[in-house]
Amino acid sequence: MTITGAIVMYAVIWFMTLLVIFPIGYRSQEDAGEVEPGTPASAPAGPMVGRKIKQATIWSTLFWAVICGIIMSGWISIDDIDWTKQWRE
Repeated sequence: MTITGAIVMYAVIWFMTLLVIFPIGYRSQEDAGEVEPGTPASAPAGPMVGRKIKQATIWSTLFWAVICGIIMSGWISIDDIDWTKQWRE
């Protein structure tokens, strides 16, 4: 695995993890009973974006380390997941 490949893989895993973490603990302004004028009632009340970014960074680093370990150990290689190889031979 190249350094560029590792960085790209980390970025993809980080964004996927962030999108999974964002809705966890979601509470709308309507649920909180404090709807700000000019905003929809479904807008988040206290979104805690900084906390969720930190959580995404921690989790994605763990996922990335495991995936890099699997790839670099050779346990799973490109040949193992190349389903089109049978048609090229």
